[in-house]
Amino acid sequence: MAIEIGQVKTTAVEFESRTPNNEPRSAVCFLTLGCKVNQAESEALAQLFREADYDVVSASEEADVVVVNTCTVTNTGGSKSRQAIRRMIKVHPESIVVVTGCYAQTAPGDVLDIEGVDLVLGTQDRGKILEWIERVKQERRPQNAVRGIEDAGEFEELPQLNEENRTRAFLKIQEGCNQFCTYCIIPYARGPLRSRQPDKALAEARRLVEEGYPEIVLTGIHTGFYGQDLNSGWNLARLIRELVEIPGLRRLRLSSIEPMEYTPELIDCIASSAIVCPHVHMPLQSGSDRVLVRMHRPYTLQDYRELLLRLRQRIPELAVTTDIIVGFPGETEEDHASTLNFVRECGFAGVHVFPYSKRQGTPAADYPDQILKKVKDQRVKELMAAARESQEAFMRRFIGKRVEVLVERVDPEGNAVGHTPHYIEVHLPRQQNKLWFSRQFVQVVLEEDYIPR
Repeated sequence: MAIEIGQVKTTAVEFESRTPNNEPRSAVCFLTLGCKVNQAESEALAQLFREADYDVVSASEEADVVVVNTCTVTNTGGSKSRQAIRRMIKVHPESIVVVTGCYAQTAPGDVLDIEGVDLVLGTQDRGKILEWIERVKQERRPQNAVRGIEDAGEFEELPQLNEENRTRAFLKIQEGCNQFCTYCIIPYARGPLRSRQPDKALAEARRLVEEGYPEIVLTGIHTGFYGQDLNSGWNLARLIRELVEIPGLRRLRLSSIEPMEYTPELIDCIASSAIVCPHVHMPLQSGSDRVLVRMHRPYTLQDYRELLLRLRQRIPELAVTTDIIVGFPGETEEDHASTLNFVRECGFAGVHVFPYSKRQGTPAADYPDQILKKVKDQRVKELMAAARESQEAFMRRFIGKRVEVLVERVDPEGNAVGHTPHYIEVHLPRQQNKLWFSRQFVQVVLEEDYIPR
């Protein structure tokens, strides 16, 4: 196979493990659950600790402070968060344990009831985490730093990322959601829409490119509504157009954008730039119009179908991934069959399948027609089979074609793993007289053996 290699700038940072007066430095570790937004926020908090002369270590190493960044998008997310908190307390019995994130915001009392938790910090005021830790030390008792999210008025600026070792960097540009889908706890955990000031977002993006990151992922809770609260003429399309002009940026990837947020301007700026990845994540949630109404989703299947057509007319090989909730209250066999058929029709490049999970405080939790677990499990199994067929069919379209792979990691044997712009995972075997390295761009003719099964 013919391979062409392009290199990008990388940075290496060596940490001094002692302070200037030769005392051992404090250490902090993170355990992050949930979405890309949580990942971005954990990385920003890690930078805040670095600036305070902490070493950031892995979750298995000794640490003075343990930060668990939680998820609560489903009941399973809440359960996993509680398990993770208890596990970290067991592994780090002498550490100060801080719990933050969505589960901490929506159930601070439950978190504080877990023996061994020292500080509960929700989804705001996280820039004060070091101040709260000092308060825990001084008062020698657990602290609840969570305050109501409903009045949050501005985007919370956290430290710009630095010394972060992954290939792609997450750039958070937006917080909060005003949609209030009947199954979703996120508006209660994240509060109303707040957009990051464009000058701050662009400045961080430029610095990330200067640090050598070849790919930036735009993240947010309701990313497509970026700018609506700024009253300054900025929207997501305008921000993207500014970002792709940054010298040295090779890829800009968009995270989840709701179907009703794809304006003609946004579609045009995605289609017209070689830097914006031809990959969009567009949540569907159900392939039944009746269920979409009960979910309070503001579109129909026909709306979604027509949007897919418009996108693919502009970007013929566009990768479209989606989310689907299975077993929503009142979902019938006919609704489920409609979802299966719609997934097969849409040709998704990937489908995230979630069994419906009751979230106390949401309207759907009180709906009387809840679906039995065994029924949901069977429907999940059937939908995942259809999703795999769709994903494999999409990937097969690229077999024998030349694709660009951004190498993300290399194992000790010299084999590499990376992704194409369409977010196809590619495994590159070790090559004689060639070494793969992280943040390397490789042009390769895609073979079936390169795609994991």
